[in-house]
Parts: sequence; structure tokens; C-alpha cells
Amino acid sequence: METVDALRLGRVDWVGYSFGGRLVVELAATHPERVRRAVLLDPAIRLPVQVAESAAADEEREPVWASASACFASRDDSAGADEHRAIADLELQLERLSDGRVRRRTSQDAVQAIFRELASEPPPAEALSMPVLLLYAPESGITSAEQARAYGRDGVLAVPGGHMVMWSAFDQTANAVLDFFA
Repeated sequence: METVDALRLGRVDWVGYSFGGRLVVELAATHPERVRRAVLLDPAIRLPVQVAESAAADEEREPVWASASACFASRDDSAGADEHRAIADLELQLERLSDGRVRRRTSQDAVQAIFRELASEPPPAEALSMPVLLLYAPESGITSAEQARAYGRDGVLAVPGGHMVMWSAFDQTANAVLDFFA
């Protein structure tokens, strides 16, 4: 919010993916005067408690990989992904350790807290008063069809592939976002 205030942008368009989608929902519900339009990309609106706790437990150990390619190969959320595009994206998200291996640029404690937060009650869909487009990958299970219908008030697009919709359905995702904001 401080950045938006400092730039004096007023109401702006927001795009949020996964946890970022949940953050956009929270922002839109609590500060609708800040959100002109919103796009939610396979948003983690609310995870079942057991899923959130399992994901948080998986984050107790910091994952380290031999390379970005090895990181990509270890993921279970990249079904149908464009491997070249995904690895290029991962290169931006990983840092190289002194021994040549790579790790995410994240705090494990923060990641665990985020997963647990995603099990909390989200704002009601009715609290979003602005145009909202929601894209989701049904096979990922992150966003339910019910959540998609409720929060995608101005459009819902189901795309093939896994949770990483930018990797598995890049053209569909990019075109839908561009069309919505046009």
C-alpha cells in the first residue's frame, strides 16, 4: 500500500497468483477504493486445514537442488508446463549457493506461516465490488470450482495443466489478462 500511495496511483489494476491471489482478494475486500479491476490466477482463496498443515510441514526443511532443472523436475504442480519457460522463470526465483546448488529466495518460517494463513476464512466474495476475472487449473485443486464461480464475478476461465498456470497455459493466461484489461 505504501508504494501505491507514494506513487499516487489511486485505483489500480491488480493481478495475483496463488497466495498473491488471496492477497488481492483481501485488498479488494478491505480497500475497494484501491482496486479498479482484479485478475486472480489459480488463487489460494482457502485451503483445507489438512492441506495447509501438510504443506507447512513439508516446508520445515529448506529445499535445495542441484539446478533449476532439478527444481522443476521435483515439482508436482507443473503438469503440462512449458519446461523451457518454467526453468527460465525458476532461474529468477532461485539463488545460487557457494557450492553451485540452488535454493528458493524465501524464508521457510514465512512460507510455513503463509500456508497456515491460507486455511483461514477469506473475505466473502460479495465483498469484491470491482470487476474480477478468475483463471484456474481445475486439476491443481488449489481453487475449487465453487470458489471460482463465487469470486470470478466477471469471468471464470478454466485452463489445462497444473497450478503454475503461467507455465502450462501461458498463451491462454496472457491473452485472458490482456483482454480483461483492454
